[in-house]
Amino acid sequence: TASDDKSARVWDVESGDKVLCLGGHTSHVWSASFSSGDQLIATASSDNTVGLWSAQTGDELRTLEGHKSDVFSVCFSPE
Repeated sequence: TASDDKSARVWDVESGDKVLCLGGHTSHVWSASFSSGDQLIATASSDNTVGLWSAQTGDELRTLEGHKSDVFSVCFSPE
């Protein structure tokens, strides 16, 4: 899930427990997407960046910068 609390979260759908909290953006997170191999998560934010995260550990792997305004959506191209 993506939130205006500047984070994205991954949930266990059976238990409802939070599995990961991806915090690192400095503004609203509008969108989150898993890669086709479930290795990466991308997040789109009002801080004008895209975050790339490890889907296993929640570690931020890279921040993609260059937009001059909000990034509203992210998705991965099929492999």
